[in-house]
Amino acid sequence: MANGLPDPPRGLLTADAARSLVDSVDAFLFDCDGVIWKGDKLIEGVPEAMELLRKLGKKLVFVTNNSRKSRRQYSKKFKSLGLEVTEEEIFTSSFAAAMFLKLNHFPPEKKVYVVGEDGILEELKLAGFECLGGPEDGNKNIKLEADFYFEHDKSVGAVVVGLDQYFNYYKMQYARICISENPGCLFIATNRDPTGHMTSAQEWPGAGTMVAAVSCSVQKEPIVVGKPSSFLMDFLLKSFNLETSRMCMVGDRLDTDILFGQNTGCKTLLVLSGRKLLLFDICPTIAFTRSVSHAWDCNCRLYCLTRIAGRFE
Repeated sequence: MANGLPDPPRGLLTADAARSLVDSVDAFLFDCDGVIWKGDKLIEGVPEAMELLRKLGKKLVFVTNNSRKSRRQYSKKFKSLGLEVTEEEIFTSSFAAAMFLKLNHFPPEKKVYVVGEDGILEELKLAGFECLGGPEDGNKNIKLEADFYFEHDKSVGAVVVGLDQYFNYYKMQYARICISENPGCLFIATNRDPTGHMTSAQEWPGAGTMVAAVSCSVQKEPIVVGKPSSFLMDFLLKSFNLETSRMCMVGDRLDTDILFGQNTGCKTLLVLSGRKLLLFDICPTIAFTRSVSHAWDCNCRLYCLTRIAGRFE
């Protein structure tokens, strides 16, 4: 018992424990990659679980670190998979990057260089910022010849680094030189995920690999706006009149999703549909569920985590 409240249910999820979890939560925050889908393949049972929670009057919000798409593009992806989700229910790290600049009064005369894809570019433009880089710079090459001088735009006031399948040496140098030589240039990372489910078949290098390359080249740590940073939660709380104690973060990563829930005071539910974890080697006290759908099926043998006690290490 903590703070005079009964400990959240752990271990085998009984009907009573499932009812207690649902009754204690007004909003479920879902990660997407590895929880809702893998690549473009929907994870089995997700539509039924979402429908049940909506019928029970629960608010569903989708919080993803994947910056490749904008909220508009993600809404289209949900629809293509047969799920009706509005833009207002989607919070991406690309959106968080744009809002960070907006809330911090980024000068309108300054530009943003993007190491990333269309999702970041679209969110920045919607927020009113002029940006350059992105996928088109994926076709640019560098020849390291004698006396070669790399030109860059000296009006760039921020570099945003996210997941980028077109990442190359040109982009790395452009980001490095802007951060190093443009006075006051911000270094912003959408997230530091080492891997992600870019396809349904396997995991791929995540945004964290691009961020690490740029960070190493400038010898500087970025401002991280995606999970597990609490920055996204500020927008959730402004958008929905809810208390964090009445929210449950559902995800497949301990170091982002679950830590995000911990950092912001949410209940947490870890699902194993996305990543292969040697769970008990990492933290032997953690319980879990196999997938989103199993969390609501009390006839299955499953385990439920509604809060991780103590600090994740």
